[in-house]
Amino acid sequence: MPYMIEEKTLALIPRGKQTKILEYCKEIIEDKSTRKIVEYNCYINGSTLEGRRHASSYLIGDYYKPPIIIDESKKIILVPTHSDRNPECIWLVLNNILKYKINSENKVTVIFKNEQKLDLNVSYSIFDKQVFRATRLESAIRGRKHKKYL
Repeated sequence: MPYMIEEKTLALIPRGKQTKILEYCKEIIEDKSTRKIVEYNCYINGSTLEGRRHASSYLIGDYYKPPIIIDESKKIILVPTHSDRNPECIWLVLNNILKYKINSENKVTVIFKNEQKLDLNVSYSIFDKQVFRATRLESAIRGRKHKKYL
């Protein structure tokens, strides 16, 4: 059974046909690709990766590299660094990102809530847009729930 993405998950990092998973207190190597892990977690939460991608795009009105809702009840939203079809795509759990900054290589260093750091091979502006899309998705989900009471 592939890895279950939970609140303690920080990031899914591709390593060829394996995935390095960062959690709050440990690292795990999973013998499944990052994409397979994300697809499995979409399935067990009642959808497909393609379905989640379309839903996210619909809610935020942005179709390029949309964030993915893994578990709405636990508020787990994944932020991709690249297209989900790119084998180098790293997925980060939005709620576990404390902050991010430009590093000495003019790329991004993400600092998680447990103070763990992860250097990404993407520009600051691209990553900032990705986080912005994810926070828009989070807001759209929250707003959708409140509309039924208006």
